[in-house]
Amino acid sequence: MRFNRGHFQAFGLFAAAVVAAGAVWGLLAPSGAGANPLTRLSWKLEWPKTDFSKTSIDLGEIISGGPPKDGIPSIDDPRAVPISRIKDLAGTEPVVGLIINGKARAYPLRVLTWHEIVNDELGGVPVTVTYCPLCNSAIVFDRRLDGKVLDFGTTGKLRHSDMVMYDRQTESWWQQFLGQGIVGEMTGKRLKTIPARLESFADLKKRAPAGDVLVPNDPGMRDYGANPYAGYDTSPTPFLFEGGLPKGINPMVRVIVVDGQAWSLPLLREKGRVT
Repeated sequence: MRFNRGHFQAFGLFAAAVVAAGAVWGLLAPSGAGANPLTRLSWKLEWPKTDFSKTSIDLGEIISGGPPKDGIPSIDDPRAVPISRIKDLAGTEPVVGLIINGKARAYPLRVLTWHEIVNDELGGVPVTVTYCPLCNSAIVFDRRLDGKVLDFGTTGKLRHSDMVMYDRQTESWWQQFLGQGIVGEMTGKRLKTIPARLESFADLKKRAPAGDVLVPNDPGMRDYGANPYAGYDTSPTPFLFEGGLPKGINPMVRVIVVDGQAWSLPLLREKGRVT
């Protein structure tokens, strides 16, 4: 390949941009931050309200999942219809079943897979229903914290292959699996977890026949019912994950965790019951 002066001029501009970016981030970055300078600078430009000087983690553990901020849109004005009117949801369909103060609602994974966060209110309690398809974690949180009601969205970032969400009030970043603030003003804060079940629609109907079901505001917005993560689920190793893998167990196996102790679903199928 032959190079002309234009190539070197272009390279010079690129190199200058890299040096400038590094110099700018040297003024902005918290000491000990782990992400590379260009990544951190891009974060600062995309997230001008986020206080990156406050963090409880190594920022190098955070990677891009592909979509930008709110590229996976949360549902902020949820629509629900009575269970009795639902005709196109099979009994075996997985849902997040939530009951608060006698009010019940099913959040189908066919919807959550495409939105990951639903900012809702049920039984008089403001909640955020979250689902990370990469780690199959369905967790419901009380949105009230320190006298504020928070609204959550997706950052497009991942940590340990788990969704990193953010609150729109302070634009702090939160680890979905823990409900814990990890970057920004809310670092170290924890959301209250609300008990919920990842269960079949049939089981939810038995528990709460008078409940309702979350339905898409715009059914044509996404290919609801299709799984865009099928390739991830069948991969022998986790995609978008950096770090050591567990020994003696398939890293992609699904597990149930109770009080810090985990059992794999294959083991539960084999034993039927464990104590």
